[in-house]
Amino acid sequence: MCGVFRVFPQDPQFTQFYSNYLYLAPSFAGLAEMNRLSFNYRNQWPEIKYGYTTYSFSFDKFIHKFNSGVGILAYQDVAGTGRMRTTSLGLQYSFDFRVTESLHIRPGLHFNYTQRGIDFDRLRWADQFTTSTNSSGSSGVLINPTSGETRPLERVGDIDFSTSLLGYSEKLWLGLCVDHLLRPNQSLYLYEDDEENLAKIPIRYSFYGGVKFVRPERLLRPLPTTIQLAFLYRQQQQFRQLDLGVYWHYSPLVMGFWYRGIPLYKEVFNRDAFTLLIGYKTKELNIGYSYDFTISRLITNTGGAHEVSVSYMFKTKPIKRRVKMVPCPDF
Repeated sequence: MCGVFRVFPQDPQFTQFYSNYLYLAPSFAGLAEMNRLSFNYRNQWPEIKYGYTTYSFSFDKFIHKFNSGVGILAYQDVAGTGRMRTTSLGLQYSFDFRVTESLHIRPGLHFNYTQRGIDFDRLRWADQFTTSTNSSGSSGVLINPTSGETRPLERVGDIDFSTSLLGYSEKLWLGLCVDHLLRPNQSLYLYEDDEENLAKIPIRYSFYGGVKFVRPERLLRPLPTTIQLAFLYRQQQQFRQLDLGVYWHYSPLVMGFWYRGIPLYKEVFNRDAFTLLIGYKTKELNIGYSYDFTISRLITNTGGAHEVSVSYMFKTKPIKRRVKMVPCPDF
């Protein structure tokens, strides 16, 4: 029996995308007035053996003299029995334009090198399995150490480019990011003079934004309470996804609730997950944990997704002038 089908993968994703600014869009490089180190870890579908595990590390700072932000982003995604690895390292740049006293525009650029690899020796193919019968008449399966399957390249790499645009005021922000403009090839079966096995990454579009509400300080409530509504829409070839969420911040505690899916769009899997988030936020340190409750047809098989984010901000010298801050959340 034979079957023919197509598989459509998409890029790794983070539930706490606002704690992973540089992965979301290069316009966020130098977002804070201090230097910022960030680490993100995501374990998606832990009940599935060799599910998706993604790590991300970034550093960014704002250069006051040039009114610019710079950043470094590195991430790795590992999945499957063959430990398929996608590793990326890139540099980012953003510039802050002040349109009016309250409105700012930040274009951003991201140049990166992405490499994909696989551990072929961990895979098993049909020609490696043989049946044997012992003297007592019972049979068993033997695994041959070698296979006649065409061996792929161990790794392949290519350069890539992304760009973004962010507009923000004291309480609103709205942005667009376009990734994979160079359509890098990641085929492990692309050999010399072979143009039939191209595996180019499709362009990804991200549209995001939100609004911030601040409940002022009072005598019996010395700290302001902040509520932020936010969204993120992503499209990559036929894959579409919408995240809608709300954050509640009463220092130092942060709580969040998210829904991922497109309820009125019938041509895709229109329900994915509900997410609960809890975080600890100070001026220098942010720590967040979130869990995705799967609500699609995979609800009984995956175990959801765990995600942890840690960021630390620090100064290397006194700040001469304040930076206009984007009002989006940190988780």
